[in-house]
Amino acid sequence: MSLSQAFSEKSFDDLPGWDEDDHLAAFAAFRRSAFHVLTKPYRSGGLGVDFNAFTEVYAAARTVAPTDRREARAFFERHFIPAHIGAESGGAGLVTGFYEPVVDASPVRTERFTVPLLSRPADLVDIDDANRPHGMDPYLAFGRATPNGPVEYFDRGEIERGALAGKGLAGKSVAGKGLEIAWLADKVDAFFIHVQGAARLTMTDGRLCRVTYAAKSGQRFTGPGKILSETGEIPLEAVTMQSVRAWFQAHPDRIDEILWRNRSYIFFRETSVSAAAVDDPELGPIAAAKVPLTPGRSVAVDRLLHTFGTPFYIDGPSLTAFDNKPFRRLMIAQDTGSAITGPARGDLFAGTGHVAGEIAGVIRNPADFYALIPRPFVPGAGR
Repeated sequence: MSLSQAFSEKSFDDLPGWDEDDHLAAFAAFRRSAFHVLTKPYRSGGLGVDFNAFTEVYAAARTVAPTDRREARAFFERHFIPAHIGAESGGAGLVTGFYEPVVDASPVRTERFTVPLLSRPADLVDIDDANRPHGMDPYLAFGRATPNGPVEYFDRGEIERGALAGKGLAGKSVAGKGLEIAWLADKVDAFFIHVQGAARLTMTDGRLCRVTYAAKSGQRFTGPGKILSETGEIPLEAVTMQSVRAWFQAHPDRIDEILWRNRSYIFFRETSVSAAAVDDPELGPIAAAKVPLTPGRSVAVDRLLHTFGTPFYIDGPSLTAFDNKPFRRLMIAQDTGSAITGPARGDLFAGTGHVAGEIAGVIRNPADFYALIPRPFVPGAGR
């Protein structure tokens, strides 16, 4: 066994601020993954860190529960070796932020609530090399089933102009039984829920429900911030979630023009609040790694390259949005996203609600990434 050339072995003394971090908080997130893999193992990432290398450390995490930061730090140092991951560009990596919005919603369409969140349509099919028609964009992982085989699915503009209106779960027109999970009052709120991939909805009938990602139409994501910077509306260095929202508020007549240039459309499913989240309301939604996200400790990574459950120590000294201190934290890979591509690219989960959104919305910082590799996987690593 050997590490990919993307990794450069280091020592824990090489990690800036390692001694000052709260390793106990990171351990709690790691332990959730350790229990989940008893149900279904994670897929090994393309950079070669084999999921099976985690067998011993996951078993230890399920058995041992450190009671303080010192014990948690010793746990990680005992079971892992840090390795720096270089960015494809050769420079520093990049971190952004995401969060779980909390938004008012209605179970039915009303004069105020007119923007739907949709469940996965029955005619949306997974596309891979086995069923991809000749000439179809190889990027597309979803398509629309037709009698003549799959074709590209409707994009955002087509869907928002009514391509799926009245479609029920069986893909047929069924009055009152459409794909709509809930209705929102604001199109921009709905779009940012698409970007975040999850939300808590405060329903007008008194319920609190959660929606999370189910599927997407398949086209490439094009962020409005990129569009607005390229068209000279917002300087690139000033693009944040907050500045984009402010631009939409000032230009309500141009919302569709900008949003429809992002052809990707997200479908959702309603989920119950997990038992872990009931015990700890601060926990976020269950994400791609099938465990509740931990604010400030869960990170989304490129799942094609990395193995879920991998701890990453992230050093972003210019990032101070979380606690007004340079960001140097041990994070656990527990989610992914279509915009999260590359070996040194991460999306930091900031939490739930407005305050978390204020943090997540301004994060776009260079950072160094150190993957913690299980010792059994590293040739010559001692105990």
